[in-house]
Amino acid sequence: MLRLLFFIILSSLSLTSYADTEAVEVYSQEQLIDMIRDKSYLTRVTSDDCQLLQDIEARAEVLKQPLYQYLWAEMLNYGICVTANPPRGISLLRDAAEQGSAEAMVRIAEYYRDGKFVIQDKERAVQYTLPAAASGDLPARMMLVRLFGEGYGSPRDYEMGYHWLYNDVFSDEATKQQALQLLMVLEAKMPASAVKRAKQEHLRSR
Repeated sequence: MLRLLFFIILSSLSLTSYADTEAVEVYSQEQLIDMIRDKSYLTRVTSDDCQLLQDIEARAEVLKQPLYQYLWAEMLNYGICVTANPPRGISLLRDAAEQGSAEAMVRIAEYYRDGKFVIQDKERAVQYTLPAAASGDLPARMMLVRLFGEGYGSPRDYEMGYHWLYNDVFSDEATKQQALQLLMVLEAKMPASAVKRAKQEHLRSR
């Protein structure tokens, strides 16, 4: 019953007209993923004059939709349309990660890698990145191989991380070249036999 009530509220909010600005439609899941990938989500919310503030909050806090939890978390982290509240923002990102959101896992990993909002801990960044990389998320695989190349994580996982990125598919040449550079760094830390196995299409046991 509570969820039905909020769906009604959300529908009315989405259809609200504004006197001085054109009403903005709620972002689709595909739009959110694109905005997260190119890191334009906060700019987009601002350019939309914060019209979707209540929609975003309800979808994150009540409906607990992972991508909206991500967006609402980042708005709280940076004080976009609301008073900044990083503790709540990071908590929401963790909630989204626990629901399996690769995007949220990567974002938390970035914060631990950079020491932003949290104490820098690159080993913890690896822990957050691993499941996202295992699910097939390319940004997660890129970050994982970068962290491995810097000496973080377990050497036992290097072969798996190398295999994932080496056998991935890239939509643009720049990303592919970046991946090759990251793989070269990691390759220098691995036995030749492990690199040979990792380059196979199907990773086999030793």
